Amino acid sequence: MNASVNVTALFALLFSVVLMMCGAGALTTVLSVRLDGAGVSAAEIGLLTAAYFTGTILGSLTAGRTVSGVGHIRAFAVFTSLLSAATLGHALMVDPLAWGMLRLAEGYCMAGMLICVESWLNQSAQPANRGKVLALYMVCLYGGYGAGQFLLGLPGTAGAAMFAILSICLSVALVPVALSRQAPPPLPRVGSFSVPRLYKVSPFGAVGAGISGAVTGTLYGLGPVFALNLGYGAEQAGQFMSAAVLGGVLLQWPLGWLSDLFDRRTVLVGLFVALAVTGIVTAFLPDGVFVALLAAAVFLGGLTFAVYPVSIAQVNDHLAADDMAAAGGGLILLYSAGAAVGPFVASAAMTFLGAPGLPLFSAVVALAAAAFGLWRMRVQPPVPAQDQGAFAAIPRTTPVVIRLDPRIDQGSVDMPTDDDLK
Repeated sequence: MNASVNVTALFALLFSVVLMMCGAGALTTVLSVRLDGAGVSAAEIGLLTAAYFTGTILGSLTAGRTVSGVGHIRAFAVFTSLLSAATLGHALMVDPLAWGMLRLAEGYCMAGMLICVESWLNQSAQPANRGKVLALYMVCLYGGYGAGQFLLGLPGTAGAAMFAILSICLSVALVPVALSRQAPPPLPRVGSFSVPRLYKVSPFGAVGAGISGAVTGTLYGLGPVFALNLGYGAEQAGQFMSAAVLGGVLLQWPLGWLSDLFDRRTVLVGLFVALAVTGIVTAFLPDGVFVALLAAAVFLGGLTFAVYPVSIAQVNDHLAADDMAAAGGGLILLYSAGAAVGPFVASAAMTFLGAPGLPLFSAVVALAAAAFGLWRMRVQPPVPAQDQGAFAAIPRTTPVVIRLDPRIDQGSVDMPTDDDLK
């Protein structure tokens, strides 16, 4: 395959990613805003977030069979069409139970779409540019999510109009992939460690991945409700989420650079302590100072999103190169499990404490993780600095994305099996 074909395919795929994330990312915020406006409790909104991430877990484990069975283009068309239809389904009624079923389906479809895109990117990437492809993918992934939040400020988007706009974004995302002339790539075989095995390899890295899912899933699902409960409008809630995503993009690389210089556990403990402090400060911000809330969102999102890639790097420091893909796939599933549980617990905190319950939940969880990390540093010596691998930021999407990590060989490992997940 020549370079020009790679560039063309890469542009089409990344354009689809931007459109996908504009629609799917804004949908999460819109649903939280609409449910809060309808008087639905934070606990029920948290359950909807849990349903979405449960769908992503199921999709990460099983959607690959659909891709292998019918091919990337057809599978992408199926998942995109179903996701677009489910998005319009929200316009028919405001019912938490019905929306929960739709969110479960949407999470599954989103995982299937990302498996298609990420396996295609894996084929397009070469050993010399794998890191650049991963970086471009992350920019499009988070950039699309952040840009989608500004759709909430468009005039005339009340009622069903907003769901129609988001459905259009998702439907148009199908076009670049459907028009591609590139032969569909084989689906990479990406494995998974079981949770006990991950914990045995790196206890703090495994715990960090799960905690990252809990606090990130909470921020995605309940962040808009937090802003609304402070008295801000839907447009400002979207800006709050966009600022959090911006912080995640800006802080990952400098924090990753620090983790290459020092014991990663020290950096990870520092991240958790900083997240706890930021959560406490955010909970007690003065009312009505929106600029201060946006600044807090940048740090809250930046610190929250940085935990996961540093946790992956911590685990990889204890692995041979051949095992990194399998461990990375397991960590993504562990992250997704945390993201399914965290919003439900955080919603209970918001029920009792009001809006401050969300950042205080993150603070308490982060402090507990920091305490666990300090204990691990006492009972286990650090990995020598010269033996640490290089940090690489990895999005928390599906196990297939792990193959884009430039540290991993191009060889294949097994897909997750039922025994791996027991």
